[in-house]
Amino acid sequence: MITLYSFGPFMGTPDSSPFVMKVMVLLKMAGLPHQIVRGNPLKGPHRLLPYIVDDGVTVPDSTLIRLHIERKYNLDFDATLPPYQRATAWAVERMCENHLYFAMLEARWIDDGNFKAGLGRYMFGQAPAPARPLVKAVLRRMNAKRLQGHGLGRHSPDVIIDLARRDIDALAATLADKCYLMGDTPCAADASAWAITTAILTPPLNTPLRESMAARANLVGYRDRLAAQYFP
Repeated sequence: MITLYSFGPFMGTPDSSPFVMKVMVLLKMAGLPHQIVRGNPLKGPHRLLPYIVDDGVTVPDSTLIRLHIERKYNLDFDATLPPYQRATAWAVERMCENHLYFAMLEARWIDDGNFKAGLGRYMFGQAPAPARPLVKAVLRRMNAKRLQGHGLGRHSPDVIIDLARRDIDALAATLADKCYLMGDTPCAADASAWAITTAILTPPLNTPLRESMAARANLVGYRDRLAAQYFP
């Protein structure tokens, strides 16, 4: 039995983290028995969530979890894809996780209004009430440093949104009118793309980032379609 360590449900979505939701979908795609429990990121191998424990083996990071699943269980999430589509799917996944995600991180953690209405209100119930203000402040500083280290956080909010819109446009163009990113069959990149789309569309992200995503009818439909498939 695989145990997935998560943050927990968030405002109608399976988890507050798109990386946790990505792993949830991968496990469902693979048809592997698993359980989901709330975890403490500070106890994880990389001091982040998600991570899994599989027969005593601990695996951090959603991408390493994917590779572990494919190797141990002799699976290939991209088995139906020709080489050029494999390459495209990987590029889309990296765009979602290594660029668009950080724009969402800025909107969720740095913007005071979004933080108070979203993560600050719903994410810290497990922390003792007297410690919550300190925990929130520490984590906001940590995420600000992550954004600075990534480089996106060195730009103004307007520039971040402009760059993120290019990601959203590219994602919508790649999906077009298909059921899944690469056609009629889901692949690993769908887990990533669906998770980040879901996270950005989750209220109360009061930002042009959410407005841009919501304006792409095919991405909204994609979010709804895969949610019904994997989280009925």
